[in-house]
Amino acid sequence: MTTVQTAIGFQASARLSGHLQRVLVDLIALQLNAKQSHWNVVGHNFRDLHLQLDEIVELAREAGDTIAERMRALDAVPDGRPTTVATATTMPLLPPGEQNTATVVDLVTEQLRHTAAVVREVHDDVDAEDPSTADLLHQVVNGLEKQAWMLRSENRSVK
Repeated sequence: MTTVQTAIGFQASARLSGHLQRVLVDLIALQLNAKQSHWNVVGHNFRDLHLQLDEIVELAREAGDTIAERMRALDAVPDGRPTTVATATTMPLLPPGEQNTATVVDLVTEQLRHTAAVVREVHDDVDAEDPSTADLLHQVVNGLEKQAWMLRSENRSVK
């Protein structure tokens, strides 16, 4: 792994920058998909799920901002434009229209798990180049996996 040390300090390699960009677009997509679900959820336990989806939106927004700002701190250029997010995200698509609460729980849990998996996938390469940035990824994956657990518990029952 080649890192660049310049007069202005550590700079991200193209590989590190690419990994962080990949995480960023999926966090932005998660934020948008959770908000879409928030607007269109209906059914049993609507209010609680509606509010929990806003928590997920906020988590994704804050995590995305943290990653984008870390990129800038490392002289990388984040790209969160809608066209970039739409073409680069690997997030599963959501169906259009109203969705019942049980379906939304399953769909958004899948989105959270997917995003966490992307963070985990790039983690070791990021850690090899920049342990400080890997520490930020730890925080992101912890938050995503906690929300996935809390959300998926909504549809679980004791056997």
